[in-house]
Amino acid sequence: MGTFHDSDIVEAAAPASPLLIGHGIAADLIAVLAAVTAGEPRVLTIQDQRALPSGPFELAHRSLQSGLRAWVERQTRLPLGYVEQLYTFADRDRAGSGQQVISISYLGLTREQRASGEYEASWRSWYVYFPWEDHRLGAPAMVEEALLPRLKSWASATDDPSLRQDRWQRVAITFGFDGRPWNEELVLQRYELLYEAGLIAEATRGGSGASRQGAASETLPSTGRAMILDHRRILATGIARLRAKIKYHPVVFELMPETFTLLQLQRCVEALAGRLVHKQNFRRLIEQQELVEETGETSQDTGGRPAKLFRFRREVLAERAIVGTKLPISRA
Repeated sequence: MGTFHDSDIVEAAAPASPLLIGHGIAADLIAVLAAVTAGEPRVLTIQDQRALPSGPFELAHRSLQSGLRAWVERQTRLPLGYVEQLYTFADRDRAGSGQQVISISYLGLTREQRASGEYEASWRSWYVYFPWEDHRLGAPAMVEEALLPRLKSWASATDDPSLRQDRWQRVAITFGFDGRPWNEELVLQRYELLYEAGLIAEATRGGSGASRQGAASETLPSTGRAMILDHRRILATGIARLRAKIKYHPVVFELMPETFTLLQLQRCVEALAGRLVHKQNFRRLIEQQELVEETGETSQDTGGRPAKLFRFRREVLAERAIVGTKLPISRA
């Protein structure tokens, strides 16, 4: 993995030589590879489920994306399908080493397959890393019981009244307190706020979390599974991008099998958004957008009456290249 410098990581192979793009600056390519299986959003991980597939950009790579595909296939034995560039991170204090690393991240969508490769690749629900993000059954109890009191304490831990007000306003907006609505797209903002408040493990590496004004003296065991370096932050960015994108582009169909029921499609959208949708309104939107067509067959695996099977109309992408295609989330 070349540019990783985490004491808990055991290298599975000899490190590759990263391409230095400046004085002591290297580039890492990182993949957020998402799938939805049995109504659960899943992310592909390596190294005891603490890292995302990644590796250094090397001189032998034709392009950034080809380098990413090479690392993912080497580490997981899975080919990448749909992929788009996500974000570039270059924060010196979040890299975890003396060398500055530019992390170039990508979002990929696929259907879950058994992974192998040299880095013990495996799939994991992304709510293991962000337990406060799953609101399909209402707000998780830990938000009110664990996060709210500690975020209140952090917000008030300053003598500056304007800073106290600013902190609490950010908390209320990002977590939906004080009567504000929950915005499922603010995944990264919530993670960054917990980092700033010192409530997650990544914030305290090297003692950086405890040194910030008002940061918590210890992290919460309920704030999800930690990841190496900045990988959980990158995963948060990928989730936020996908939650926003399913509302204006039919990328959700990249996660679906060739044929599916409308209920399976609805459950997939709900899994990604972490919110339930109104069944009738959702189906009406799908019909209005003409995104799917009946196959003439039915599914017997519904536990009740047979359900019609549909397929995605891929030609709709060409038909609406100019006007755009929407798949908004409609709440009850």
